[in-house]
Amino acid sequence: MFGDLFSKLQEAQQKMQEGKQKLGDVIIDGEAGNGMVKVSVTGNREVKTISIDNQLMAPDKKEELEDLLITALNRALKNAEQAWEDEMKGLAGGMLGGLGL
Repeated sequence: MFGDLFSKLQEAQQKMQEGKQKLGDVIIDGEAGNGMVKVSVTGNREVKTISIDNQLMAPDKKEELEDLLITALNRALKNAEQAWEDEMKGLAGGMLGGLGL
């Protein structure tokens, strides 16, 4: 009985690790200012790229650029969080079913 449960727990742990690796390959975007600032993050919430329109590079646009960066990053990270939750829910559901719960 315990051997079977231990085996199922090991399998569940492996599936969680695979899910995390899968999310590392997923790229999620966020943007602000009608695309003037774009941010890409992985499903593991790691920032991969930031793209800034040249119009925002002027010294008098500094505050606007900072605000747009925050907005774009927050949007991308929120979307990544949702992808993470969706992946983990799917894994959890599969694991609980496999454990007979």
